[in-house]
Amino acid sequence: MIFKRFIKSAIGTVALVALTACSSLPQELASDNPNIITDYPTWQQQLNHSVDVRLGGVIASVNNLDDRTRIEVVNLPIGSSGKPDINQEPKGRFVAYIKGFEDPVTFSQGRLITLLGQSSGSEVAPVGEYEYDFPVMLVDGYRLWRIEERVIINETGSYIYPCRGLYCRDIHSSTRQGRVIQDVK
Repeated sequence: MIFKRFIKSAIGTVALVALTACSSLPQELASDNPNIITDYPTWQQQLNHSVDVRLGGVIASVNNLDDRTRIEVVNLPIGSSGKPDINQEPKGRFVAYIKGFEDPVTFSQGRLITLLGQSSGSEVAPVGEYEYDFPVMLVDGYRLWRIEERVIINETGSYIYPCRGLYCRDIHSSTRQGRVIQDVK
């Protein structure tokens, strides 16, 4: 009887750990709200309501004000892990306000970011000579991302006798082809 309880408890613990491991959303982007908006067009339709929002994209500009930092973001769709999808086209722009000072070098132009906060209406500001109506977010949490590149090499030629020496090209005339993979980390 005790052994059966131990097994059930162990299985439950393993299942809980497995479910927790599957949750790849960083803690700073987590929300208890099951209705959080993670889609830019949906947010645009609800700008006049105080709703929770989680969006990401590429930083276009940073401006430090007296008591907060204004970050302009070019929106990219985010996945369930909160990472901006660099293979998607931008959906628009928004402004995020973070309390206090944030270093413009850390929040540099071109850096990927995901933000969690509340919708706070909109503001009009220029993008070049165009007056753009920016949705506004008051930030509770954020995550800066980096793009990591890796090169995958595909070798064509002799696979039976792989050559690892100095004169391999002359003997086996193998060619190498590769591609660069970009991942958001």
